[in-house]
Amino acid sequence: MTAGNDTIRIDNQEIPFTAGQTIMDAALAAGVYIPHLCHHPGLPPSGNCRLCMVEIGNRSVAACIAAATAGQQIRNDTPELNAARKAITQMLFVEGNHICPSCEKTGNCKLQAMAYHLGMLDDHFPQFYPHRELDASHPDILLDRSRCILCDLCVRASRDVDKKNVFAIAGRGTQAHLIVNTPTGKLVDSPMAKTDLAANICPVGAILIKEKGYEVPIGQRIYDRQTIRDIGLYEQAEEKNKE
Repeated sequence: MTAGNDTIRIDNQEIPFTAGQTIMDAALAAGVYIPHLCHHPGLPPSGNCRLCMVEIGNRSVAACIAAATAGQQIRNDTPELNAARKAITQMLFVEGNHICPSCEKTGNCKLQAMAYHLGMLDDHFPQFYPHRELDASHPDILLDRSRCILCDLCVRASRDVDKKNVFAIAGRGTQAHLIVNTPTGKLVDSPMAKTDLAANICPVGAILIKEKGYEVPIGQRIYDRQTIRDIGLYEQAEEKNKE
């Protein structure tokens, strides 16, 4: 294959890629946004949230785990795909306790920002209001599982970057939940520190640093000032600058 053949086409836009890149990485590097919640530059992909589903021919693939291959004709920004993404986002809202006006994460929450991006105006589905364990045992970090969307970003960050393997996802289907890898199951008995990537990567309000709430006023937070599309492209560019 020659260098000139190393391109894919997303919504009729020619996108270059390098060997080993996923569709997601190639797209973001070229300034083409594919919605996502569980993808983070520098972490191995997991394909959990399914928001990044794109179409190639008559099949759907998760852009964060599908390899870019020369000649691919990919559909990303279509009414049908965006409607499916909005439905997934609505389900994520009702499957947890996401009360945006009273949440400390409001304005910094990727789930909230994704809802705005996709034009979500209501939950559509009945609320579950699940009762899930809150772990306030750690002196510096709060774990509120009722807001967890099972993206497993904290799992991958702790395992692959922090090298501490603090978290895991246990159970299947509706029984899936985040666990702490300690004999007691409590965060206080883990080696986790508030400076760890795992403590700061949660896209929602499931993991919060204690005594930092509302340091930045509502209205001046990340997604109050920029869209999730802008931040997604910025994060990819920052990761590339590290290389």
